[in-house]
Amino acid sequence: MVCQECGKEEANIFIAKIINGKKMEIHLCERCAREKEEFDITFEPQFTLHNFFGGLLQENVRSSGEQVRAAKIQCPKCALTFAQFCQIGRLGCSSCFAAFGAKLQPLLKRIHGSARHIGKAPRRSQEAILVKRDLERLKEEMQQAVLKEEFEEAAKIRDRIRALEKDLEQGGKRT
Repeated sequence: MVCQECGKEEANIFIAKIINGKKMEIHLCERCAREKEEFDITFEPQFTLHNFFGGLLQENVRSSGEQVRAAKIQCPKCALTFAQFCQIGRLGCSSCFAAFGAKLQPLLKRIHGSARHIGKAPRRSQEAILVKRDLERLKEEMQQAVLKEEFEEAAKIRDRIRALEKDLEQGGKRT
């Protein structure tokens, strides 16, 4: 198909717009697509991990006035501000973790599923560690069940917790 703009080159970009319920298709060559600013088409990759983390943080900072004030928090060692961290997506030094700790917790939970790093376990103690992780997870589930007033479910979880704790006392073997 030929470009609808210049009528010369092969159209390799197809854009579909729906305006007021009517579908409009535009077929453009790469040169014409670059010239049309309304489409904001870039041909270079824009995704980096820094942009990804920075975008997650920007969303948090924009969401409330309190978080905008928190963006002014500064690391005492490297002088990096939380706002700068949100832009670059990378901490400046090890002291940044302590300086921005409270603001990093929600981000870590969203990305990692937990704000606490668990890591890998040595093989000789892996079973006991896995049981402890299950206990922590079950205790959280029980708390959520109690908050939702699902007391029967909480009682079942409590019984599973007790069984795991008993197994842990007997050497960390699961039953």
